[in-house]
Amino acid sequence: MKPVYFMLFLAILCTSCKRQVFYDEFDPVFKTGDSIKWSAKNLDQKGWKIDRGFTGKNIFWSRTNVKLISNAGGRLGLQVDAFGAYEIYWDGVKIGNNGKPGSINKQEIPGTECQYFLLPDSLSQLGLHTVALRTTQFSYPKLQRGIGLKLDTYINLIKIPLIISSLMFIMAGAFFIAFFYYAFLYFNSHKRSYPVLIFSIICLLFFSLLIMEYIKYYIEIPYPQFFVRLEIIGWLTFSISILVPLYFSIQFSLKRKLLLLSALLLTLISIYIYHYGHYDISARYYSFAMWITTMIIVLEAIYRKEKGSFLVLAGMLASTVMNSYLVYDFGIFIFYTFIVFAMLYLHTIKMREIELAHESSLLLSSRLQLELIKKNIQPHFIKNTLTSLMDWVEDSPKQGAEFIQALATEFDIMNKIAEESLIPIRQEISLCQMHLKVMGFRKEIAYQWEDFGIKDDELIPPAIIHTLLENGITHNAPYQDGTMKFRLTYSEDLHLKEYVFETIGENRELSDERIGGGGFKYIRARLEESYPGRWTFSSSASNQGWISKITLSDTKI
Repeated sequence: MKPVYFMLFLAILCTSCKRQVFYDEFDPVFKTGDSIKWSAKNLDQKGWKIDRGFTGKNIFWSRTNVKLISNAGGRLGLQVDAFGAYEIYWDGVKIGNNGKPGSINKQEIPGTECQYFLLPDSLSQLGLHTVALRTTQFSYPKLQRGIGLKLDTYINLIKIPLIISSLMFIMAGAFFIAFFYYAFLYFNSHKRSYPVLIFSIICLLFFSLLIMEYIKYYIEIPYPQFFVRLEIIGWLTFSISILVPLYFSIQFSLKRKLLLLSALLLTLISIYIYHYGHYDISARYYSFAMWITTMIIVLEAIYRKEKGSFLVLAGMLASTVMNSYLVYDFGIFIFYTFIVFAMLYLHTIKMREIELAHESSLLLSSRLQLELIKKNIQPHFIKNTLTSLMDWVEDSPKQGAEFIQALATEFDIMNKIAEESLIPIRQEISLCQMHLKVMGFRKEIAYQWEDFGIKDDELIPPAIIHTLLENGITHNAPYQDGTMKFRLTYSEDLHLKEYVFETIGENRELSDERIGGGGFKYIRARLEESYPGRWTFSSSASNQGWISKITLSDTKI
């Protein structure tokens, strides 16, 4: 949303909330007992107390004076915030009830915590008025909760909460859609990213928080269940306060995130215990602890020059400024919205990086395909193979035909796997066996192939065993009897898979370790493409010739 539209929205909201009724409210007084005379406007309040005291299952009365100064609107309405079941009197005239007060012999029908009443025009003149409540509070009898009164036009009392809540529900709907989108994105992604899941959960929690905060305008909640809603709101705020810093700590790659988040968790638990029952205070402190922790993470990210850290800082500061000018119940959601927008922006940056990495991987894959093709159409390989082929055809046409068939099969397999990133291990073994057959005709050496423990359903990057086979043929010589053996062994445990490739023959050059040229680079590139950060590769001389090991892991190594 452009800033001008946002400011226009705030202006309309503030205009719609402009006060039309001005009044002064005085402190209430209480008295236990029951007499209809206590509703009178000009009652002598001698003996009435400013504290209600413990009333148990007795009826008690409260009286509050209200001075109406001006009324520039329509018919007056009265909003009452009080616990219990009560009958309400305005200047001695009963104007309604909220629930039904009980007695020793009669069960109380609980009222709601907030109720609205229409005042008679005949009793709405300017001046001093008296509001009297005949009340019982069978649930939470020891709870000394105050009585709140608000005078305004009846239309405003009904309309303004609905306008505000409808706007908040629109915001809640946006976060509900975001929750589903990012949840589907996480569970349908080949490579799942935890920040995406955390952001999805935060959107769901924020949606739930908005619903729980403003649902009171749409459903009646009896006062005995009043604290259930507040407890849910408290735990939702608690959860958001821990997940938001967790998200930023992961996105900004904070090194000591566990230490910082543990301190935050202990702080939030301490706030919950120390301020138990004071729900608004607890929620404020939860949000403040979250803000402090997030600021530490963002400032540390700015120090490390992380992308998006300055914009997140700007969002945090802007949300704080706006929250300071708005009432808490409204401002806290603006505060959270700015933070979620900052998180969304940070997520788009990460998605862009993933997109660039994907494009790079596609380029790498194309280069690897070309490398694989180049490896098998090298001029000296083709020239030497064709020369040997001519000799075999002249000397032994039958074996020459077998030579041609083996060469054609090798090229056919190579053509099929050139565009794949992973192929079945048996297809790789077939490629190696065909290559040994071709090289056996070329060099007139009895090459032998062995494999053990191979699982046919395992996949492997194409031509990496084939590359090790080529290196073994190039850098090792056969035994004096003209034989040379290659052995592939597969093993696995709960989290690791290992391929061991052995060249059994005479080493042509003795060294403890061979770094490798283009062949080893090709193997490492293929492994990183298919198992990023989850592989190891080693190759070294052995007593029998040469041994190479490829280890694949479920997690980063």
